[in-house]
Order: sequence, then structure tokens, then C-alpha cells
Amino acid sequence: MTDPRAKKQKAYRGGLWAETLAAWVLRLKGFRILERRYKCPSGEIDLIARRRHLLVFVEVKHRANLNDAAFAIHETQMRRIHKAAETYLTRKTTPANLRLRFDAILVAPSGRFRHLANAWQP
Repeated sequence: MTDPRAKKQKAYRGGLWAETLAAWVLRLKGFRILERRYKCPSGEIDLIARRRHLLVFVEVKHRANLNDAAFAIHETQMRRIHKAAETYLTRKTTPANLRLRFDAILVAPSGRFRHLANAWQP
């Protein structure tokens, strides 16, 4: 029998590793990471990044394979991320000409990843 705490800790560490990998992927694409694990009462955003006039809110999913990761992003979660993004925008001073985008970065334990730019529209 497996210890539930050990399983939860392993998933947590895997998630942190996936977020770090995702941040490096974005950096290599020319983005600057503004926030990691941004939290507010309405939700959490894994990564917030900016490149020129583009502000990206990123959900990172770490699962056994990339297909499972893709199916792990649900409608309710997308709404929470959108609300958290609205909160972020009201609390931070941002230029009016910024374009906003919601991305997903899917990560498998092997290190394979897929960056889904504009993964959903709020």
C-alpha cells in the first residue's frame, strides 16, 4: 500500500519541476517571467510572462503523458484562471496596448513538453 502523503509530495515536486521547465521554455522564446504561482482569492496562475506587448497567463500541467495533461484543463479551471488574470491586471500597472493570451504548457515526466499558445479564450 502506498502512503498518500508520499504520493501527494511526489506530485507536488513533479508540478514544481514542470513549472520550472515551462518557465525556461518561455524564457528561450524571449519571454520574461513576471510571476510564478500568482495567487489571489479568485484563483492561481502558474506563470505570468511578457514579451514586448504580449502578456501571457500560463497553466502548466504535469501528467503521465501529454494527452492526459491536455485533458486535465477543465472549463471551471479556465474560468478561475481568467478571474485571477483580471485581478492581476487590476493590481498591476500595465500598458494599455498589451495583448493578453492564455497558454498551456503540458509536461510529461520524460521532459517532453508541448506549448499550446492561445490554448483558450476567456
